[in-house]
Amino acid sequence: MMQDLRFLYLRRLTIVRCLLAAFFIAYLLDCTATRAQNLPSATTVAPDSFKVAGTVVNSMTGSALAYARVALADTRSGKSFATLVASEDGRFEFTSVPAGKYSLMGAKQGFLTQLYEQHEQFNTAIVTGPELKTDALLLRLTPMALIGGHITDEFGDAVRKATVTLYLDDSSGGTTRTIAINTSMTDDLGYYDFSGLEPGKYFVAVKATPWYAMHPSILNQGARGFISPAVDVAYPTMFYGGATEAEGATPILLKGGDRAQIDIILEAVPALHIVFRTPVDQESAGYRPPPSLQKRVFDTLEPVPQVGVMSLEPGVHELTGVPAGRYTVQLSNGGGGELESSEVNLTRAFQEIDGLQGEPLATLKINVKFPGDEAVPKRMSLGLQDAQLRTIAYSPVDASGKAAFDSLAPGRYAIVCYVQGKRYAVSRITSPAAEIAGHEVNVAPGSQQELTLWLAAGVVNVEGVVRKAGKPVAGVMVVLIPKDPLSHNDMFRRDQSDFDGTFLVRRVIPGSYTLVAVEDAWGFEWLKPGVLSRYAEHGQQLEIGPLMQRTVHLPEPVEVQPR
Repeated sequence: MMQDLRFLYLRRLTIVRCLLAAFFIAYLLDCTATRAQNLPSATTVAPDSFKVAGTVVNSMTGSALAYARVALADTRSGKSFATLVASEDGRFEFTSVPAGKYSLMGAKQGFLTQLYEQHEQFNTAIVTGPELKTDALLLRLTPMALIGGHITDEFGDAVRKATVTLYLDDSSGGTTRTIAINTSMTDDLGYYDFSGLEPGKYFVAVKATPWYAMHPSILNQGARGFISPAVDVAYPTMFYGGATEAEGATPILLKGGDRAQIDIILEAVPALHIVFRTPVDQESAGYRPPPSLQKRVFDTLEPVPQVGVMSLEPGVHELTGVPAGRYTVQLSNGGGGELESSEVNLTRAFQEIDGLQGEPLATLKINVKFPGDEAVPKRMSLGLQDAQLRTIAYSPVDASGKAAFDSLAPGRYAIVCYVQGKRYAVSRITSPAAEIAGHEVNVAPGSQQELTLWLAAGVVNVEGVVRKAGKPVAGVMVVLIPKDPLSHNDMFRRDQSDFDGTFLVRRVIPGSYTLVAVEDAWGFEWLKPGVLSRYAEHGQQLEIGPLMQRTVHLPEPVEVQPR
């Protein structure tokens, strides 16, 4: 389940890119595409209408992009105003545009579909008005990058059906996490590729099994003598650069339009046979579930595939086909069926592990309570984050508001809520024994805990304007920093200032905040402790009460601070 659900927490920018592309196609299907020369001329512009014009350019070179598709849509209603095809010199022009706010979007084959001044999932809306110059815009589109290459073995032969995983350093959530964003399978020539990539720092890893590999059990002494050690082999997970552990992986730094040839050679190593021993009690009738292996890959524990498991006798299991390396093992500890989890370093053939030195795993059940007896949203889930803000477990919330986490490693976790179209934050947590401050919970080894989680909904919008030296500034990151941010990082909210310096921070949770506006802050780790504290010293204090609704208009502008 973790293998499937880990993609729920993939970088939001990838999802936004897909939505933008779909949105742009909808424009072309639902609206009549209009060539620039067929639009009303500037001489017919009414006094209360304006012009939105400019040039579509390559963000890497600054050169004009001919015949790019450009769309203008009202941000309030979401309806398209018009679409057109830019001229040969990249020029576009929308006339007779009423006063208002508009999203400006561009698309061209071989380039990322982008909104005007887009950063992550935010962008700057074009605002039309008598004092705003909107006829000399630069709509920058970034050329797509590509990573591709061949996977071969040590003899130079193609490795077919190898699983290639692409990882990205993602800072869109305020702290950098290395997450898997895509997988590919090699073809008959051992080739793979990942296209449509944006600039960033990537890693590539390969998992495969030698087609000729055979792993006889130690029970079958005849087979062990008959099968050559040359075929009792495995491929370790191989990262670009030759490392078999994630921390040694070589990063791939992509700029817009790059074509990176990333070839990786897999070398078979002797497969290990690991024997796990577990005490057997009468109550279990001699049965113990087999051990399972996981491997830490950057910020995720990933299951180890294609491992042979053989029961040798009650409480004794043999794992075959395992390459040497560091693993996390889950194993029944023989005490009532509980599981233990521990990191082990597997180094030698027929290594025996007699129990684990780790702590027993725990169970956590959560009853979710919504504000005002609100019904449970569809496709809602809870996640548990560790101190590095890695989401280590997910659980869906059923129709009765219940979620459960089994086989949970002991530790301290923050509880976060995921639901499409709404924003919730944890307002308080109660247990049969006490009330827990913040949104974190301590999970004791081997415990079976049950908690009640009270959620607060984000129903308030905060609207204002940012200024620098008395003038409005576009493209600035606006952040609402909650009180005690380390315990309430799910209450952070952001926006990007529009063409006239205005912003609208949506779905704010009730609480105490400091509002700051920081210039050129996109891509830095603002969620790390202490990073925003120096900006908060000069920010505006804001209180969102539990009964407040709709939009709060700030009477004073927010002064922009340099990064």
